Amino acid sequence: MSDLIVWTYDWVPEGPRGFVRDLRLRWACEEAGLAYAVRTVPFKDRGPEHFAHQPFGQVPFLSDGDLELFESGACLLHLARKGEKLMPRDPAGEAQTLQWLVAALNSVEMVSVPWWFLEVRGAEQNHLTGWLESRLGHMENVLAEREWLAADRFTVADLLMADALRITRVRSFGERPATEAYVTRITDRPAFKKAHADQMAHFAKAD
Repeated sequence: MSDLIVWTYDWVPEGPRGFVRDLRLRWACEEAGLAYAVRTVPFKDRGPEHFAHQPFGQVPFLSDGDLELFESGACLLHLARKGEKLMPRDPAGEAQTLQWLVAALNSVEMVSVPWWFLEVRGAEQNHLTGWLESRLGHMENVLAEREWLAADRFTVADLLMADALRITRVRSFGERPATEAYVTRITDRPAFKKAHADQMAHFAKAD
């Protein structure tokens, strides 16, 4: 049995399926060839044991033997450091990967998630729209000039950035051909397809 355990919910409604963030960890493990197991915590009744592992009652969290981590970005960095498939070991390549991984969380997702929340709640005015447009415009300029974000190859930074950009409402926001080509290319990878299919099957089985 693998020491790596990806923890997710036992069930979620249909809407978030395919986007629950344990998919990021599954995908990273598939890309890196790391054996892992998936275990669950209740979606509806989040008790003290869950909060002991994830203080906000969210998923995913990761177990690696006696080591435990929460937050998908931290978990991805831990997995990336297990080899070189997701992050190069030379100082320049590692620094580039780290900066773009943080950018996905801090410069893109920090705006896109609250924007999306206001959109699905039907806000009459979404005051974050201009901010999102600016951030996505900057990403479009970057992706128009390069195939990968760091080290001239696929890294965990691409995994996380593509996952942030593939959210349906974000993906359909404006005309951004370079971004769309990037997201399509990254999510066409066999590791993503397997991780996505496995998550969808996992939640469907619990219906």
